[in-house]
Amino acid sequence: MTDILTPEEMYRADALCIAAGTREEMLIERAGLAVAHEIIRRYGARPTVVMCGPGNNGRDGEVVARHLKSWGWPVTVSHDVTGAELIVDALYGAGLNRDFPAEIARKVNGAGVPVVAIDVPSGLDGLTGFPRGASIKADLTITFFRKKPAHVLYPGRGLCGEIVVADIGIPDSVLNNIKPQLRENVRPSLPTAGADAHKFSRGHAIVWSGSALSTGAARLAGLAAARSGAGLVSLAGMPEALAVHATQVSSIMLKSASTPRELRELLSDKRITAVCIGPAAGVNDVTRKAVLQVLKSGVATVLDADALSIFADAPDELFAAIRAHPKRSIVLTPHEGEFARLFSMLIATSHNKIERARTASALYGAVVLLKGPDTVIAHPDGRAVVNTNGTAKLAIAGSGDVLAGVITGLLAQGITGFDAACAGAWLHAEAGNRCRKPIAEDLIAAL
Repeated sequence: MTDILTPEEMYRADALCIAAGTREEMLIERAGLAVAHEIIRRYGARPTVVMCGPGNNGRDGEVVARHLKSWGWPVTVSHDVTGAELIVDALYGAGLNRDFPAEIARKVNGAGVPVVAIDVPSGLDGLTGFPRGASIKADLTITFFRKKPAHVLYPGRGLCGEIVVADIGIPDSVLNNIKPQLRENVRPSLPTAGADAHKFSRGHAIVWSGSALSTGAARLAGLAAARSGAGLVSLAGMPEALAVHATQVSSIMLKSASTPRELRELLSDKRITAVCIGPAAGVNDVTRKAVLQVLKSGVATVLDADALSIFADAPDELFAAIRAHPKRSIVLTPHEGEFARLFSMLIATSHNKIERARTASALYGAVVLLKGPDTVIAHPDGRAVVNTNGTAKLAIAGSGDVLAGVITGLLAQGITGFDAACAGAWLHAEAGNRCRKPIAEDLIAAL
């Protein structure tokens, strides 16, 4: 995975590079030259205004202007964009600590010409990905050494346009000192079955079903778990719900579990390696008791949707059960609304999606996958990953059920909760990318 650096960590990277013998002026020269090269790769010579601010971002801009002029471009260093056919935003970088003037943002965004931003579009908070006041919207953003949170979190990611990470000579070895805890998700390495594998050695996943009129979500999760490599998948629940499932599935097994006792007996089978509960399970006492029974079993667990919502009024009950889980191999997969209901105390204190997910994970000892176009996966030890291959094509009914199933299928094969969540998020998004106009069933086929 590729490291993502906070603005503060990027300052440290610069400082370590300078302390090792690279002059600051050389870093600025390399940065400006890198930006100039990216510009001429995309645009022909045209009247260009470079808007320079007071700090190093502005110094980068001055280097850009100098190189473009030397190559014959008509360049002006000014805050007046009248007549510009290209604007270079070198006003403020990722460390902006005050609100950006709306008037400047309106002037640049309303100019109707391409905008190239250095580091991040001015006005964008490099840590949270949210504008401070207003923000410039760029067509191209060139940053240096590593991306920052604003490049991968919305709305910042949408304000950056195309993102290029330029090499300006900062050695990767500085990361050994910084020890970043945030990374960008990448294509996962998946388990492979040996020649002597059998279905139980590849894991047995259980998916808890909702009522007879709400079986589809569990079926999607079960099929996704099977497509993700679990050797055996069973749907468990009330007989009337299983009767519906029986008309719809062939390779998925059915297990009756009408009472907490029956569920407990089912989960006592040591060949069961993962459980998914929540997709259309119902926000009711049956689901609440089933969740607590699943957690008590010690089996690796994915808690999704209704399995989270049922505890909105009594989150401490859920968190106590999570903390008591013998192996702590638990993945929570809330969307923003479910997260807000379950972790309301964190919403009021932070607009930073990464920190919210990290704090929730650390407090309760579970992996938290906070869904969205910029899905964040957080580990209790502070590690976090941002998934960046998402697509709006995943904004469909049943998509989250498929994601829960993919993670469950990976957990069933013995992958850790954090790795299963990271791999599941990437695979789920890639399935969406490979479909034209998918419905949830298409995502399963694409897996």
